Amino acid sequence: MTPSIRATADRPRPRSLTLLLAVTCAVTAANVYLCQPLPAAVAASFGVRPDAVGAVATATQLGYAAGILLIVPAGDSHDRRRIVLTLGVSGAAALAACALAPSVTLLTVAGFAVGVCSPVPQLVTPLAVATAAERRGSGRGRAVGAVQGGLLVGVLASRAYAGALADLVGWRAVYGVSCLLTLALVGVLARTLPAVPATAPSSYGAVLASLPGLVRQPLVARVVTSGALVGIAFGAFWTALAFLLTGRHHLGPAAVGLFGLVAAVSALASPYAGRLAERLGRRRATSLLTTLVVVGWLVTLPGGSLTAIVLGVIVLDVGVWGGQVVCQTVLFTLDPALHSRLNTLYFTLRFLGIAVGSLCGTAAWSGGWTAVVAVGALAATAGLVVGALPVRAVRGAGGQRAARTCGATANDPL
Repeated sequence: MTPSIRATADRPRPRSLTLLLAVTCAVTAANVYLCQPLPAAVAASFGVRPDAVGAVATATQLGYAAGILLIVPAGDSHDRRRIVLTLGVSGAAALAACALAPSVTLLTVAGFAVGVCSPVPQLVTPLAVATAAERRGSGRGRAVGAVQGGLLVGVLASRAYAGALADLVGWRAVYGVSCLLTLALVGVLARTLPAVPATAPSSYGAVLASLPGLVRQPLVARVVTSGALVGIAFGAFWTALAFLLTGRHHLGPAAVGLFGLVAAVSALASPYAGRLAERLGRRRATSLLTTLVVVGWLVTLPGGSLTAIVLGVIVLDVGVWGGQVVCQTVLFTLDPALHSRLNTLYFTLRFLGIAVGSLCGTAAWSGGWTAVVAVGALAATAGLVVGALPVRAVRGAGGQRAARTCGATANDPL
């Protein structure tokens, strides 16, 4: 059963609510990546070397991972609306601390706090799914695709926005403006966001303790493992691509940053990926989109043509982000009481895969772009195999109990 959603005084129409949740994902996801274009400006402000400011971005990402792991599961045992509003206010305070930070050390600490308070997209996606199920009786894929598109726009736009604003009025204004924007968003959400009662009767501690058992369930294990392997391919690509563009093609940082905007094409494809999952099923949709990741790598194999690289970026990112929508859509066919925890498992392993991929891409670069392509294509192919294989039926009384715990049946959902 989908949990009942209590209306607020100004409850928006279904499409308006989906749009609001997409904007929420864009704003909160953007806060995580604001620091990436700012190291030079921050370093000049504090009179230190730019590489000394690299810890800010690292701390923000670590905080984001910690928030996904420790806060998002609470969405199953507490009202998601209250958690989202609390994170919004706390995130605005952390952004203000960044804007006022008197040293790199305190900026790093405040950046970690920004990351911890930013996993709002992982909370509002299950809320969007619950709303879609209650009002339309279906439409999981469409809801997931819409909010995923908002998240992607936020990630891509944040770098350009932060860099341009820092050039105009300084890096502190980037955090200050984002603080005000986040507070404005919280004000809108407080008036319009519907409340979703807790779906899991367990305590927060019991919810966290259930994560290892959930990840061992066959369907969940297959989906999150496939997502992690594709994450490795994604991380290797974007890390090594900068080496290729600056080394072989002699492009400057600004030109390299434009390749992130090329990937915006994938934001347009995200809503359709959710519908694809519902029409084709898990295995065929996963096969199609993960194959695009492999093809994207192969298109860039020569490494000498900027046209081929641009085409490879588009194809690979459509496959990566579309596949992420498919994975989430599949997980959200399971028990609604588990949705926040399933999101936690997926994104924790996804970010781990991206981190591993970044390391692999850096290490493989010593062998040239061909070696990097081999690593990335191999990881994507492994994700294709894992994601496309059928899930074996659960056998035995113990297995049936485990399947019921995970909200699954003996048949492979979707």
